[in-house]
Amino acid sequence: MADKKIIVVFGATGAQGGGLVRAILNDKESEFAVRAVTREPNSDKAKALASMGAEIITADIDDVDSIKRALQGAYGAYVVTFFWSHFSPEREMAEVANMAEAAKATGLKHAIWSTLEDVRKTVPLTDSSIPTIGDKWKVPHFDGKGASDRYFEDAGVPVTYLLASYYWDNLIYFGMGPKRGPDGKLAITFPMGKKKMAGIGAEDIGKCAYGIFKKGTSMVGKRVGIAGDQLTLSEMATAMGKALGEEVGYNEITPDIYRSFGFPGADDLANMFQFYRDYDELCNNTRDVKFSRELNPELQSFEMWLGDNAKRIPLQ
Repeated sequence: MADKKIIVVFGATGAQGGGLVRAILNDKESEFAVRAVTREPNSDKAKALASMGAEIITADIDDVDSIKRALQGAYGAYVVTFFWSHFSPEREMAEVANMAEAAKATGLKHAIWSTLEDVRKTVPLTDSSIPTIGDKWKVPHFDGKGASDRYFEDAGVPVTYLLASYYWDNLIYFGMGPKRGPDGKLAITFPMGKKKMAGIGAEDIGKCAYGIFKKGTSMVGKRVGIAGDQLTLSEMATAMGKALGEEVGYNEITPDIYRSFGFPGADDLANMFQFYRDYDELCNNTRDVKFSRELNPELQSFEMWLGDNAKRIPLQ
């Protein structure tokens, strides 16, 4: 590791961070080494990364000094937060402020911050077309990240802002996959109308991030939106049907109906889909499939992703 530039990867056992760790370590010619940060160093995922050659360390992103220790001597870092572990934009912003402070103090040459749009810049709190949540937010898991961009700017950290898309992996893990109706037929249910939605395989996010690190500091200060495909939900349903060997329909519902489902975060996700739907040109123009493929030549389209993952989608 001594002759390679160290990339510190926060959330190394998660979807984004794990993809970046594997992308670096699978490249035998890489100029980078990996320091993987996790709160569970004895987990199977952490042990798997260690077996590939990652240095495994623990750090607490609620503790600036802990983050500084993790970053000591590093060239770069991949900064990601996980809103869904606590559902608090305020806590997420405090975590990002800590990481920006530590990044500045340790002299990082290149950070990548996994951010998203602050929807309130497009849909002000006074605009009731998308309901306000908790008096402060439109899409809490977007807004907190977007509002945190300034921490890197204010600290003068050399940073690239990476904006991901809808994870197709949500079709496997978060109950968003096809479900059977009373007629026994499969369908997906989303409040997206007939608009296209940018999507990406989670593993490709890390590979795109690796492409940014390889391009070096020429990427500092840039906002990079990534996607593997931009499809309507009807097109996604058709593709799923072909991959599964069974027709899949698309139930088009309103955001209000989606909010009424009542699971934790339903209002947040309903607002997210409404933002994707009502501001589809903005969201899709932000996310560039062509440039994503330049960063990651192995980038998967939705059809390619299904080829590898369709059998993992639970059918209910």
